Amino acid sequence: MTNSDQQISVLFFAVLRERAGTRSVVIPWGEGMTVDDAVVAARKTAPKDPQPGTSVMLALNNEYVKGDQPVKAGDEIALIPPVSGGSGDIKTEFDWVFITPDKLEEKPLTDFVITGVDGAVVTFLGVTRDHNEGRNVEYLDYEAYQPMAENKIAEIIVEMREKWELGKIAIAHRTGRVDIGETSMVVAVGSAHRRPAFESALYFVDRLKEIVPIWKKELFVGGEVWIGDTPGAGKPEGSDD
Repeated sequence: MTNSDQQISVLFFAVLRERAGTRSVVIPWGEGMTVDDAVVAARKTAPKDPQPGTSVMLALNNEYVKGDQPVKAGDEIALIPPVSGGSGDIKTEFDWVFITPDKLEEKPLTDFVITGVDGAVVTFLGVTRDHNEGRNVEYLDYEAYQPMAENKIAEIIVEMREKWELGKIAIAHRTGRVDIGETSMVVAVGSAHRRPAFESALYFVDRLKEIVPIWKKELFVGGEVWIGDTPGAGKPEGSDD
């Protein structure tokens, strides 16, 4: 068994990545180690202590866990700072999910959910605005943890289908720089009637900001700041509502 077989990878994102001075570290695994133990070791191994604090969530192999969760050699742990709510893609016969650095066009997603069967199609666009909380915004910069972000979006779609009778659904979210007036997210939902389409689209946007590991940095005149809410807190951040 090689040394790499007895190691654990720990990933840092967004503000934690900047504080740590690295995106990831590798630490040795030990018998009886928990997620919390691995985080302590990772903080010591990183170039600088990322100081995660109490608002950070923990993910083990792309699923949220508590700190006392046991780990095994070869696992991947991610420290999830507050998310901001948005490469690869998930495509099925009924749903599309895209997380991409490319500019978004809503028409292909809207066209996908129009089937001739459903009488209502709702398309929501999240667009970068030029101000927020009294600051003059220059652009936004999005970061995502994949494939966990894609998987969590797919889970939200399952929740939507459990609550409403829906047709096709298409979701796209940008990563990287998004300039003023550009689209950061597209949500397109088809349904036989308008109320389920409207309600499920709003539900998706709120849930994305609760559990999907996508972060947003706001670059404004005179500085920059990471914006977001703690996953699970249930308090949606409103910059692209």
